[in-house]
Amino acid sequence: MSTVMIVDDSRTMRKMLSGTLKAEGYEIVGDAGNGEEALKLLENITPDLITLDITMPVMDGLTALAKIKEKNPDQKVLMVSAAGQKDKVLNALKMGAVDFLQKPFEPEAVINTVRKFL
Repeated sequence: MSTVMIVDDSRTMRKMLSGTLKAEGYEIVGDAGNGEEALKLLENITPDLITLDITMPVMDGLTALAKIKEKNPDQKVLMVSAAGQKDKVLNALKMGAVDFLQKPFEPEAVINTVRKFL
């Protein structure tokens, strides 16, 4: 069973992603509300995939992505962005993110994207 960590400042978004992924058989091994919390979790777990929101308080997704890739260059990170963040998404892809999901999204789009990498 593939493992996923969800990082998003919206509790609702974390619950929605978690429910969608669990229904497809993925194990959610952690969730965090910002990049700083995510980095703390990553001290003890190594998920197969991380979903990482771009815009968050405390530590945003791009900063977190850089730190995650520094510690584990092979970590698969799927960015999550709101409309109008094309430049940030392109930057994240250049930094090593595997792909991105644009909010709001349909559960089917989430599953299809995650399946490409797990």
